[in-house]
Amino acid sequence: MAAGSGPEPVARPERVMASPERELALIRRIAQRDREAFAELYRLYHRRLVSFLLRFTRRMDLVEEIYNDVMLVVWQKAGGFRGQSRVSTWVLGIAYRKALKALKRQQSRPEELPIEDVVLVDGERPDQVAGRRQLRERLQAAMSHLSPEHRAVVELTYYHGYSYPEIARIVGCPPNTVKTRMFHARRRLRRILPRLESVAAVRRRNGEVRS
Repeated sequence: MAAGSGPEPVARPERVMASPERELALIRRIAQRDREAFAELYRLYHRRLVSFLLRFTRRMDLVEEIYNDVMLVVWQKAGGFRGQSRVSTWVLGIAYRKALKALKRQQSRPEELPIEDVVLVDGERPDQVAGRRQLRERLQAAMSHLSPEHRAVVELTYYHGYSYPEIARIVGCPPNTVKTRMFHARRRLRRILPRLESVAAVRRRNGEVRS
């Protein structure tokens, strides 16, 4: 963040969670310019928002900059939060708008994102782990074919568990528009995934995909 415009960024956190009541208490303290509360909220949201921003923008080089922009807005606007939604809904709404603006400024091809490690579940065979990894790769590739607006709806529904009314608040449109975007996103994914499976099968036969 720019000097004098807000608190200094804090260290990147481990994965932490807090109750909605705790988050609301932090926002109220931030509104009073409590830097310790801001540092705690920064740690709480770092992993969650970075994950959302990375999947949404598909631009690793933009994510940290957008995240810090989001948290600067939280610092500046905390006093205006009226509790009409969850804190997370408000923060994600800021993140969505910041990310959308960044994408429109860039207008460049998304990067190929690294695939997250697939954790071995007790009793699971290595071939099952490989199968889950391949599925994740295909889903990630398919998501890159969606528009940012459609990708956000899928991301917020399936990765973050938000309802359509909550997503409507985040992205700033009526709930019926969210439903329409989800309908078109699912339809496109249903068309794309079989094609990606065919490509993956050819690559496996040619020895280009690890199992």
